[in-house]
Amino acid sequence: MRNAIFALLLLVAPFAAMAAGGHGPELEEANIDLKDKASLQRGAKYFVNYCMGCHSLQYMRYQRMADDLGIPDDELRASLLFGDAKPTDMMTNALNPADGVKWFGTEIPDLTLVTRWRSPDWVFSYLKSYYVDDTRPYGVNNLVFPDVGMPHPFVHLQGVQAPVYAGGHGDHGEGGGHVVGVKLVEPGQMTPGEYDLMVRDLTNFLTYAGEPSKLERRQLGLYVLLFLGLMFIVSFYLKREFWKDVH
Repeated sequence: MRNAIFALLLLVAPFAAMAAGGHGPELEEANIDLKDKASLQRGAKYFVNYCMGCHSLQYMRYQRMADDLGIPDDELRASLLFGDAKPTDMMTNALNPADGVKWFGTEIPDLTLVTRWRSPDWVFSYLKSYYVDDTRPYGVNNLVFPDVGMPHPFVHLQGVQAPVYAGGHGDHGEGGGHVVGVKLVEPGQMTPGEYDLMVRDLTNFLTYAGEPSKLERRQLGLYVLLFLGLMFIVSFYLKREFWKDVH
């Protein structure tokens, strides 16, 4: 009995440690809508034009994306294909992984599944949470992802944010206060509302890329449940008919 209790404690301990250490900032709700084709189209353009120089979507094909999102072929070729890329290609880039390690300290991740192993809310909050930090190699840090290695890709759109410290400390953290929030100190090309919409569109697109058939899967699942419910009723009355003489 004692050994069984000890084994159970060993099994539960990692999850307890994770729960105890999960004191990160509260995430904002992304409020994405996978049915909003206009949002998905805008998100695709933001990703290709701002993110794809470093990040890839190696499990997504340009043509599949265009067909799903209703992007005409001429627009796909004019706005989303660069260099010698073809509609039938996967959405990869030519960045050497070794260069990613050299420039950012780690290999640059593919983002096809980022919202599935992080969550849409995490991605949305992350892209809104950069702040100035002179101690970091690229001069910025992130509230959601502390000590982030990636520079802020949208600083010219969002503007410059300063950290907000706990305990009433100054803007440079005198007294050892830790960062609990961010505040806009230098406006960018977009208003805060416009930037939120842009980040929401990008998060929406990345969520679609992680599971392009999600809406179809849910709809099919509903049909399956309705079918099973109907078959249960039929089976119930059929069983009663077969067994009525036995009882």
